Amino acid sequence: MTAFSTAVGDLATDVRLPAGDGPFPAVLVRTPYDRTRHRAEAHAWARRGFAAVVQDVRGRFASPGQWHPYQNEAADGAATVRWIRRQTWSDGRLVAAGASYAAHCALVLAVDVPEDARPDAVIAAVPALGPAETAREASGVERLLSRAGWWAAHGDRRDSDESTLDKALAADPGLLTHLPLATLPERLGRTMPSWADLWRHRDRGRLVAKAAHAGTPLLAVGGHHDHFTEDTVALWRAWGGPSARLLLGPWGHSLVTAPGPDAGPAHRLNLGELYVRWARRALAGELAPGRQGAQGLGGAGLWLPAGTEGEPRTPRMRLLHGSAFTADPGRPVRSDDLTVPTDGPPDRCLLVTPPLPRPLDVVGPVRVHLRATAGTPSADWAARLVALTPAGTAERLAVGVVRCAEPPGRQAAFTLGLGRLARRLPAGTRLRLEIAGHHFPAHARNPHTGEDPVTADRLLVSRREVDPDGVVLTLPVLPSRPTPADPAEEILR
Repeated sequence: MTAFSTAVGDLATDVRLPAGDGPFPAVLVRTPYDRTRHRAEAHAWARRGFAAVVQDVRGRFASPGQWHPYQNEAADGAATVRWIRRQTWSDGRLVAAGASYAAHCALVLAVDVPEDARPDAVIAAVPALGPAETAREASGVERLLSRAGWWAAHGDRRDSDESTLDKALAADPGLLTHLPLATLPERLGRTMPSWADLWRHRDRGRLVAKAAHAGTPLLAVGGHHDHFTEDTVALWRAWGGPSARLLLGPWGHSLVTAPGPDAGPAHRLNLGELYVRWARRALAGELAPGRQGAQGLGGAGLWLPAGTEGEPRTPRMRLLHGSAFTADPGRPVRSDDLTVPTDGPPDRCLLVTPPLPRPLDVVGPVRVHLRATAGTPSADWAARLVALTPAGTAERLAVGVVRCAEPPGRQAAFTLGLGRLARRLPAGTRLRLEIAGHHFPAHARNPHTGEDPVTADRLLVSRREVDPDGVVLTLPVLPSRPTPADPAEEILR
């Protein structure tokens, strides 16, 4: 094996070649997270016959220039692809691969550059598709905690310190409550011009729209506990290449290294080996056309074919309390606490189902329809679905947040999407549905004034009323026990 470092254009690049004379197919990973952290991955690709090329994106770690997230990746990536294909060790075939931001770098090569610089296949894991997708829910509500953590760790700096926000919160637990949110960099003692710019992006769906015109095979990998699950599935559904594969497990953003509470031994896949096998078949043109893949059924230790979805069911729910409640941004419902206060005025509407008489396989998108009234001109409605297990524990299943603008006191009817579930719920489980005005700090607090939550500097209390008869929870339930699938077979078909 041969390893060397070079500059492609002016960007720091590591290359690891397999043993032998070559030429070889190549794998390109472009990352803002330090190319040296990928040495073991590059070595593994090279041992399996691929030339591995790992590059620091512009302005990060050893690459010179200014770091402007999501701005330079198409042009810089295209120049790197052309450079690889000119090398004597390259046979011209190339896989663009990456996770999170690096998945964005891989995807723009498939849809945003001239044909001669496009890869022959793409592996996109937990894809951070763009600033608008990462900053906001599909409903437009701001994802505060995850973005504050990412920008504090990586934004407007050459290196990374992933503990930055945790250290700042330890010093000031109320850090994210200070107004306006736009001044967060000042409280971190940093200059972060891109923080304010982040919230101006509202062009959600740009890459997914372009994916329809892609011409290469895709392997999209995600987790049901990841922020970007819906984007991963949307990318797979929209992909226009000759084949698209989806692997969706009961994992978080770090995939198998961050399994969810519902993951079992069957969900501990060797993703690296799957990536290599898929890449070989993709480059050889051996993948069957169409969309296929597998999704893990949490709580059951099973895999199902991708695209499997249950039939809509509406479980009976009983109101516990809070058909009238107060949404106070000064005391918001916390996203990191499943405890429900039992004293004082209610801060949420609470409903619960009877215990499930039998196990329930819930696979697909979860929705809640509401009829409700707010006493302020702008209001967020957050719905959280919690499993109350027979063992007496509470576990968050799904969350959705939507922003409504209605004249104060006018009842509105609307639907919240709570994301996707792929979960077996055991018999005896009760489902608790919480309807609140905030889900903080995961999401920014709506100030209820009609002002932008990022720039607002004052907060109002909002009185809420929920019509219990108008609350309809819709679960996608499989009508019978599913037939298991083999994830490797589904990915490699």
